Amino acid sequence: MLRRIRLIAAVLCFALVSLLFLDFTGTLHAWFGWLAKVQLLPAVLAVNVGIVLFLVVLTLLLGRVYCSVICPLGVFQDIVAWLRRKLGKRKRNPYRYSPAKNWLRYGVLALFVVLMVAGASSIALLVAPYSAYGRIASSLFAPLWGWGNNVLAYFAERADSYTFYQVDVWLKSLSTLVIAVLTLGVVGVLAWRGGRTYCNTICPVGTVLGFISRFSLFRPTIEASLCNGCGVCARNCKAACINAKEHSIDYSRCVACMNCMEKCTQGALRYVPIGIGKKETTNDTTSQLSAVERPEPDLARRGFLTATLTVAAVATLKAQEKKVDGGLATIVDKKIPKRELPIYPPGALSANNFTTRCTACQLCVSVCPNEVLRPSAGLLTLMKPEMSYERGYCRPECVKCSEVCPTGAIKPISTADKSATQIGHAVWIRENCLPATKDVHCNNCARHCPTEAIQMVRANPDDEKSQRIPAINVEKCIGCGACENLCPARPFSAIFVNGIKMHHEI
Repeated sequence: MLRRIRLIAAVLCFALVSLLFLDFTGTLHAWFGWLAKVQLLPAVLAVNVGIVLFLVVLTLLLGRVYCSVICPLGVFQDIVAWLRRKLGKRKRNPYRYSPAKNWLRYGVLALFVVLMVAGASSIALLVAPYSAYGRIASSLFAPLWGWGNNVLAYFAERADSYTFYQVDVWLKSLSTLVIAVLTLGVVGVLAWRGGRTYCNTICPVGTVLGFISRFSLFRPTIEASLCNGCGVCARNCKAACINAKEHSIDYSRCVACMNCMEKCTQGALRYVPIGIGKKETTNDTTSQLSAVERPEPDLARRGFLTATLTVAAVATLKAQEKKVDGGLATIVDKKIPKRELPIYPPGALSANNFTTRCTACQLCVSVCPNEVLRPSAGLLTLMKPEMSYERGYCRPECVKCSEVCPTGAIKPISTADKSATQIGHAVWIRENCLPATKDVHCNNCARHCPTEAIQMVRANPDDEKSQRIPAINVEKCIGCGACENLCPARPFSAIFVNGIKMHHEI
């Protein structure tokens, strides 16, 4: 019963957290956005004392249930291990007890803390579990989700239905994609071969919770008088923490998955408060993560290939439609200008606050409806979101990124405050401007500026027939990027936005 309850809770948490990264409608965050805020590292960076204390008390009471229920990367490893058992030739789990590699666990944790304190958080966050899963979900799972939606929209449109609509699927960052693929490969291989190897040797959150769980009240306990030494519990323990020969459990690695209790045919394993049951149990733990008992999916290979080809064909067709402007001229994509400072979203307060608190989980990137946020490729800010306006601009009425950020890197902000917050300022490049170089009329930047920070003035004040060019009032500009995005110049806009170190009201 306990294992079944854990499985139901884990599947729900994993599905909902995944949908937070996949949902492009922005509707789920109002209901389930709290699941991102109860992740341990985001709660620590947000200085959310209540959440941190709750997770510590939960671990002191029940052990590492956080790792087996709340953490999406932990549950993802369980899914991989379950698939290995279902798809592998050997149906029985090949796990066995192995001593804890404490030198590696605590070495990685110490290095993680040093890098975070030293300001090299972009490197440290490579091994943070929630951030790692966020990158996998947003870079690898979200495109598949979007293409699947576009296939449905394609056929719905031909049936005169508007239940689905087309969404853009685009590469936000090559570096983040590569890191997501490598992370998926490393975590997947470790989970396929050894279950919870990543959690108990690399993950800094797992190491911290493992230390706390040594003192947990409820623990899986082996009753030596009932145990016949069959070793079934150890062979089903993906945490490799059950020493069946000595009837001991390493509680620092046990994730309280309850698999051992379900597999034990002698009833020798019980989840009870410490001191009840086997008294000779050592100070080490129990538990492993097991495969979810479900029937194998009845999917024919031919149907899978057909669906895959359909997705690819529709995506290719829609991409081809966007390459020409009404079939008359090829559209040239805009290129990212060289900015003196990155642009961070309203609510970030400052470059220092944003880069210090951000875990690079990509949640704000996933929910940005204007395709403004994207992961940085810079070494010091690698994978941490920054703004760019080639595909859209930061609309005054949108505050979604501030609503979903779990760490306080982007503070909640109202639309009124956003419209009065300067996050950057526009810069005009004369040699790219069409009125200045081509002698044609254009006032896109001034016409769409929400703060009227751009005025069109005569290029030659003494010549009334000269073209009008933009003049920028830096004090009124908020850096929303409407001018940069809507400038018709290609490939570089004639006006672009530079970031500032400290945001302030205008």
